[in-house]
Amino acid sequence: MKLLHLYHDIMNLYGDYANVSAMERMLTKNGADVTVDRLSLGDKAEISDYDFIFIGSGTEKNQKTVLADFMKYKDELSEYIRAHKLLLMTGNSFEMLGKSVTDGHGVRYDALGLYNYTTVEFTGKRITADIICTASFLDKPLVGFINKSSEIFGISDSLFQTKFGVGDSEGFHTEGIWDRNFFGTHLTGPILIKNPHFLASLASLLLGREPNTDHLTYEQKGYETTLRKLSEREQAKTEG
Repeated sequence: MKLLHLYHDIMNLYGDYANVSAMERMLTKNGADVTVDRLSLGDKAEISDYDFIFIGSGTEKNQKTVLADFMKYKDELSEYIRAHKLLLMTGNSFEMLGKSVTDGHGVRYDALGLYNYTTVEFTGKRITADIICTASFLDKPLVGFINKSSEIFGISDSLFQTKFGVGDSEGFHTEGIWDRNFFGTHLTGPILIKNPHFLASLASLLLGREPNTDHLTYEQKGYETTLRKLSEREQAKTEG
């Protein structure tokens, strides 16, 4: 299997590189022969060659730099998603697949336009929050962390329902986008380490079967501890 970490050096905040490491380890532990390519600005990936592509979170400035380069993949990414191949984008990277990103000074940047949502960045404001959310295809909640300077409007197929924390925009309780095997979310931290059941779910799409997860003891304990602590905070907030 071929994995691609795209813009690995410039879109890689919050330890998001570990999402690729976790997937590589999961597949290898389940008998797959895995290669990982790490490409960045100026490189040219053959998108269709890959079974799994990951892009992580970057600063707002780096996102705009990457966006100019990312445009060359528009048609290939559209075909990749329509072919039900696996794409995970975390942090502000998935904003680039919408119609536009407007920065805090009102400057509008055209995005790839594969989806109709738009992103508007704040002026001098950030949102940082721990999150508990649910997904219809998972039997356990997810946990994560969001650090963003934007709101998204117009997503029709949301990935998560937020139970605790923030959604795509103020007052919304939905987060991220889900289309076939494209998963886009602001959750970072990295999400596949913090949520081993989500990692297993994505790996099953590649393996065609439920993976063995015996090697995820440490990750499972970390998940259970985080979920318990955040659930206690959620309950305290509700009671308060």
